[in-house]
Amino acid sequence: MPSLNVSFTEEEMEGVRTAAAAEGKSLKQYMHDLGVREMHRKQFVAGAASWADRLRAEFDEAFPDEVPPSQRGRGAAAA
Repeated sequence: MPSLNVSFTEEEMEGVRTAAAAEGKSLKQYMHDLGVREMHRKQFVAGAASWADRLRAEFDEAFPDEVPPSQRGRGAAAA
């Protein structure tokens, strides 16, 4: 697999080094794990959204008076 060359400012690089050290990992391992975690996060979010979409009709039927946040007026609170 080809290597990837990524540029950081000195300030960003210091933050990455600090985060890696806090997790007790080498910089290389930390960057690898970061990419893998992001991939898993995206898969989780896609799965959760799909699950919510499948249950939306059932929820709407069970709670007909509940208004989704995207359809509430500005400043309106949930019931």
